[in-house]
Amino acid sequence: MRISAAFLAAALAGTAHAIPASALLHRAGPTLPSKDSFYFPTGDLSSHQPGAILQQRPPPAAVAAFGLVAAKLNRTQQLLYRTSDAHGRPIATVATILIPHNADLGKLLSYQIAVDAASIDCAPSYALQQGSERGPLAGTLLSQAEFLLIEAALEQGWAVVVPDFQGPQSSYLANTLAGYATLDGIRAALASTATTGIRSDARVAMWGYSGGSLASQWAAELQPSYAPELHVAGAAVGGTVPDVASVIKAINGQPLAGFIPTGVLGLVSQYPEAAPLVDDALRPEAKQLFYSPLKQCLAANAAGFLYKDVLGMFKDRDFLLKNEVLVRISQENSLGKTTPKIPLFWYKSTMDEVSPVGDSDRLVDKYCDEGADVEYVRDVLSNHGSYAVIGAPLAFSWLKKVMNGKDDVPRKGCSKKTQLSGVLDSTQFEVLPKLIADALLDLLGKDVGPI
Repeated sequence: MRISAAFLAAALAGTAHAIPASALLHRAGPTLPSKDSFYFPTGDLSSHQPGAILQQRPPPAAVAAFGLVAAKLNRTQQLLYRTSDAHGRPIATVATILIPHNADLGKLLSYQIAVDAASIDCAPSYALQQGSERGPLAGTLLSQAEFLLIEAALEQGWAVVVPDFQGPQSSYLANTLAGYATLDGIRAALASTATTGIRSDARVAMWGYSGGSLASQWAAELQPSYAPELHVAGAAVGGTVPDVASVIKAINGQPLAGFIPTGVLGLVSQYPEAAPLVDDALRPEAKQLFYSPLKQCLAANAAGFLYKDVLGMFKDRDFLLKNEVLVRISQENSLGKTTPKIPLFWYKSTMDEVSPVGDSDRLVDKYCDEGADVEYVRDVLSNHGSYAVIGAPLAFSWLKKVMNGKDDVPRKGCSKKTQLSGVLDSTQFEVLPKLIADALLDLLGKDVGPI
């Protein structure tokens, strides 16, 4: 991975001087979602079906790589659509539709970005726009970096929908909501033919890593009951996070301890009965820091809680793991409630420091015992962050076959493989050079899409 990541970073950095100056001119940024009325519809949402488009518009600013360089797309559109919160009540959220040049509008990828934040001002629909504020420590930069993987799909000619799956309150870890919003984002995209050209019968796939995998997997588990009319050809999920409580134990006091307060605050937005319990349980001197994720994004949260003993911020350090209300909420938002009918490509580091690989192993076994179609690949020499890079070419190669219906992919049944390192996989050499070349050419002003 270090080879792939370093090469990609160096290649992109090396082109910075060649980016046209006009692409880097200062522009007033788009309005923050928290201050943008588009995100907050009026009227009775219950009169609309899940996935119904309530409003739509072109994004206020161009979609841009790293928030700086406008991508030359054929068309972009923001859809405000009806979905459901964690309790099935109607809410609205936004999806961004990206249409490349020379598009095959019979293919649609739903890409779930790992937002991992408790502020709506970190939403993908905002973060992907040119001139968007990144907040402290370039807070939305990681969301913007995922646009490089989205570009890989666009260069295949696929239409892409990127949902704000955490909803209007940025309810991180409220995973039922995330699944609903992902499925309804697909519904909305398929219903947007008049403005986007996407065919209503387009072949659909999903992709997400880490927080994006949560939304994708929950969508897969919920699809048979919530959106049975949707046919999703396959979903690629990596850096999977099956169990919320297990993550708390694994990351407390570690580099990514900031996921703990962010997740608690995200869940509290959907489970208000937990709010006074959390507040009363916190040490008074810890409250200001603990609530800081409400006003910042992923990178700032990671920095602010680096190696922090978050459990020690509570009067009882076992509070999050033993309080009956918190335990119930954690269990409600952990995977394994049902078995997906959507075929899965599942990629996971055996050294994942965020979510222990054993949790994924057990859930894969459960899915397989219950008849799911799963291709499970484990990587030995990576960790949670590095496998986001290493595993991407493998996932993308699988998605291409799914979209094109080739090589008997997805396969029926289950397969499991553990490899030393995905860096050595031949797929890297088949996929990565084109991915890098396309990203560089797009940065330099090429029309985004297949030539």
